[in-house]
Amino acid sequence: MSRRRFPAIFAALFVAAAACQPGGGTGGGDCVVGVSWNNYQQPRWAKADEPAIKKAIEAGGGKYIRADAQDKEDVQLQDIDSLINQGAKVLIVLAKDNKAILPAIEKAKARNIPVIGYDRLIEDPSVFYITFDNEKVGTLMAQEVMKAKPKGTYVVIKGHKADPNADFLRGGMDKAGLKDAVAKGDITIAYEEYTDGWKTENAQKNMEAALAKTNNKVDAVLSENDSMAIGVVAALDKVGLAGTVPVSGQDGDEANLNNVAKGLQLVDVWKDAFALGETAGNAAVQLCKGAKLADLSAPSTLKEHVAPEKGAKAQPFTTPNGTTVQSIVLKPTPITAANLDLPISLGWITKDKACAGAKPDVAACK
Repeated sequence: MSRRRFPAIFAALFVAAAACQPGGGTGGGDCVVGVSWNNYQQPRWAKADEPAIKKAIEAGGGKYIRADAQDKEDVQLQDIDSLINQGAKVLIVLAKDNKAILPAIEKAKARNIPVIGYDRLIEDPSVFYITFDNEKVGTLMAQEVMKAKPKGTYVVIKGHKADPNADFLRGGMDKAGLKDAVAKGDITIAYEEYTDGWKTENAQKNMEAALAKTNNKVDAVLSENDSMAIGVVAALDKVGLAGTVPVSGQDGDEANLNNVAKGLQLVDVWKDAFALGETAGNAAVQLCKGAKLADLSAPSTLKEHVAPEKGAKAQPFTTPNGTTVQSIVLKPTPITAANLDLPISLGWITKDKACAGAKPDVAACK
């Protein structure tokens, strides 16, 4: 072989090698997406969100890497450092605390790494926000509970104080007419409290405190998610009120959908997490290919029950602090005994699991 050909050969090899390294090109192999989970306490993360994110990333030719902070703010900051050091080109972050996470966001920005705030708002205009309409979730909860109990003594079990979703949900409840009903005197909120970590055991303690305060005279409970609703029902069961007091929840956890069939939970606002995960994974691949935040779009494969009401393309979202972020906001769906067949028909839960011990009048279970 002529020595004159070596430089050309070495140059070609160098280009090929560079294309296989992180940042060496725009192909799918360069699309390493790092996902920082705050914890796995809620069943849906492992059941639906993560598999859907991973599937969408890999379908786009990318690679999925992950870290679980186990509900610790300082660990999540370390996790994001690790994901960056592993070559993540895009980050998807389910933040434990929307303020504590900001130093990690600054590090990502310094490296020009796009960040997607997953299901929980991060107050930074450079962070893309993918979620369900959480205010609407609160509205749907309150609408169903108020339909069942338009008057009486209410308890409101709110989520984690540092999670903006807790206040979005509470604001949605007021938009359903709760605030007006309180002003008229039709409804009295006898107890209202945040719940650390959205945890079942903490919600049960809150509900037990509410029952003690009211001498067990509670007509309805607005619980902001399913994990907490389990604790609420456990507290009600201890005093013989389970199944007589309407309880709300959200997430579509299997135990809670079964409780809807049993009559222990009135409504479970279902957020199709398969669709949310697919949307986030798809958006991450778009970002890997150089798309701008305002040009991101939801997958065309989303079904009607979850598709964004304002169209598939990113929309501006104004945060509680007045910051404008780009977002994709999916639709939630209230599930009651009347339409329990929907999550069953879409494969979210099997009929056997949904209907175990169901009340005889639940049509989906006949």
